[in-house]
Order: sequence, then structure tokens, then C-alpha cells
Amino acid sequence: MSLFKTDIVKYKRYSNNKSSLILILTTQGLWALFVYRFSNKIYKSKLPTLLKKPLLVLALMWQKWIEITTGISIPYSVNIGESFYIGHFGNIIINSNAIIGDNCNISQGVTIGINGKGDNRGVPIIGDNVYIGANAVLAGKIKVGDNVVYKREKFDQAKWDALTDDDKKKPNEGKMKELHGYIQDGKTAEQIFGHL
Repeated sequence: MSLFKTDIVKYKRYSNNKSSLILILTTQGLWALFVYRFSNKIYKSKLPTLLKKPLLVLALMWQKWIEITTGISIPYSVNIGESFYIGHFGNIIINSNAIIGDNCNISQGVTIGINGKGDNRGVPIIGDNVYIGANAVLAGKIKVGDNVVYKREKFDQAKWDALTDDDKKKPNEGKMKELHGYIQDGKTAEQIFGHL
């Protein structure tokens, strides 16, 4: 559980050195991280299958309880580096195949999920020292490099869906302005449509 210790150190730093016990008792992000770290340790262990499978079933039930009570879903198969920080609880979904580097922060409403078709289908790989702001959506086979701040700009799915293929090939700046910062199929709106 040494990775969980690095999480606590980061939480302490962000909370003006509140005691670890107070943080563990009152911080939903740490509840979710504890369950994830404990369950992930079982998942990665070399325990005999006869013991490992029942433990993973219990871990899954524990994860579901945390998901219901905190609104944070971190499957035990996710790969998260040290010093992970969840700024606020609620509506956080991380795909089971996601990879998140060291010293990353995420805020409430973040989705890190699967998207794309064929060879472009996949989940994000997030580097080290990344901050993902409130309500950000990272979906698809994308790589987020080290030392990045990613925040969600205003995006309207209905406006995206209403665009014709011609609009998407030759974007109208007025229609595309609200897509700034959005990622689809592993590319940002800027990469898909040019400078917005």
C-alpha cells in the first residue's frame, strides 16, 4: 500500500497538513483511492487463482459500494501512478483500461473513457504531472503528455451531432467555436478542424 501513502502525502499537502486520520475519515476521494489501491494490489498479485478470484469478487462489491456512496468509479484494473489526487467527489468515471501517470489530479465530473472505431478505438494514456479540470471528458485512443493542464471548454453535444459531414470537413468558425478543447476519436477539435 505504499502507493496509497503517496496519495495521503499529497492530500496532506493540499489540506494544510490535516492529520491523515481526519483526511481518511472525511475525504471521499481517499475512500475511493483506498479501495482502488487495495483491490489493484490483489489484481496484480500472484495469488493462486482459487484465492484471487473470490477476493476480486469481494473487491468488485466494495468498489460498487464506493461508487454508490461517492460517485467515483475506479475499477481495480486501472493503472494509476503514485500521488494521485481527486479534488472533489462525484461523477468521476475512469475506464478499466485507462493508464494514468504519477502526480496527477482530477476534479469532479471527469470521464476518462473509451471511444473510436476500428484501430482508433481505445482509452486515454495520461502522462505524469497532469491536471484534469472539472467536467473534462477524455475519450478515445489519445495520449496526454507530461506536465499538461486539461480543462473542458464549453461543449454542446447537440450542436456537434447537428453538424453534417460537410460542416465537419469545412468547418464554419461560428459553429466550431464551442468545440474548442473537446477531444473525439483521439483528436482535439483543433486537430480535426484546424485552428479555432
